[in-house]
Amino acid sequence: MDKYKVTHRLLRQSIKSLVNRQLTSNNPIYRFISAFPLGNGGRNPQLYRSFGSLATKVERNPSFSSLNSDDLSYFKGVLGEKNVVQDEDRLETANIDWMHKYKGFSKLLLLPRNTEEVSKILEYCNSRRLAVVPQGGNTGLVGGSVPVFDEVIINVGSMNKIIAFDKVSGILVCEAGCILENLISYLDNQGFVMPLDLGAKGSCQIGGNVSTNAGGLRFVRYGSLHGNVLGLEAVLANGDVLDMLGTLRKDNTGYDLKHLFIGSEGSLGIVTKVSILTPPKLSSVNIAFLACEDYLSCQKLLSEAKRKLGEILSAFEFLDSHAMDLVLNHLEGVRNPLSSAVHNFYLLIETTGSDESYDKEKLEAFLLHSMESGLISDGVLAQDINQASSFWRIREDQKH
Repeated sequence: MDKYKVTHRLLRQSIKSLVNRQLTSNNPIYRFISAFPLGNGGRNPQLYRSFGSLATKVERNPSFSSLNSDDLSYFKGVLGEKNVVQDEDRLETANIDWMHKYKGFSKLLLLPRNTEEVSKILEYCNSRRLAVVPQGGNTGLVGGSVPVFDEVIINVGSMNKIIAFDKVSGILVCEAGCILENLISYLDNQGFVMPLDLGAKGSCQIGGNVSTNAGGLRFVRYGSLHGNVLGLEAVLANGDVLDMLGTLRKDNTGYDLKHLFIGSEGSLGIVTKVSILTPPKLSSVNIAFLACEDYLSCQKLLSEAKRKLGEILSAFEFLDSHAMDLVLNHLEGVRNPLSSAVHNFYLLIETTGSDESYDKEKLEAFLLHSMESGLISDGVLAQDINQASSFWRIREDQKH
């Protein structure tokens, strides 16, 4: 579909989404549903969302339809019986968010296997005014991937193929349902790294990562997905397929519509394919786990790390004492890498480079200077891959 043809429509929709966010800024769940072109379904008069000092009563939009037997017959004809899910146990999982804070009441879960099927589903739902909610790994923490009422859930997890990888350019093209950890493992075997890494990588999917503009653990090194995603394919609410799956990094032609979809949370359409730039894997990795006594020291340490570690700084992660206590008390096999003394704040710093001796010497010099200047009260440098993994587990497993 020609990108110039749809630009005006997408801009209008994105502006509408922005206005809805401003008008209902106290309720992120409501503004997501109101922004999505297909609206929301079901009714639950007891449903409230409270953020800050205000509470908003969310009611089902009566202009949207409810499922009937003809709808089920159509979906089964497109997807096949096994990909039209009505089983209560599977629906229970799909209706509840990762934190078990939000619960929807969908009666139908659809599992498309390709872009064409997503297109047919959305075209039909649009014609019938059936509300939908896009879903990937359902690992979000704000309820954006679960229904508010009885929306049809469209889960793209079956669309999990790696389409192509170019070792010269480092460009990966894959479907939206690919699990992030699988992509990380695939690229590792190819001698490359994913610019995105998350604690939920074992469950989250790249389509959801792009749709939420996930930041992740490597943000300080590689930046946001706006800079790493080269192109994508998306299906609009009326079923039109928008092909922006470019692999040219230096593309300065016309409107760059992919940026409207990165972080749009499904409000403009469903992402079905992604092309992403991946950097080569470097051989030297060093990790330090540190303690600071005040927040100002953490801030100063970040500034100093950017200046003195420069090109090798690949991660800078922060925990307070409450987060550390939760990890130590509730996760089996996790221990504090530092002394038994309680500290107010903890930091994990990672460097990645190509010269092991130079990188380690640079990190050690930075840590020594920071200790002498009082920014760090305690710290330890990982001596092997097992110790490094134990440091990362403290940070990554906080989500669980």
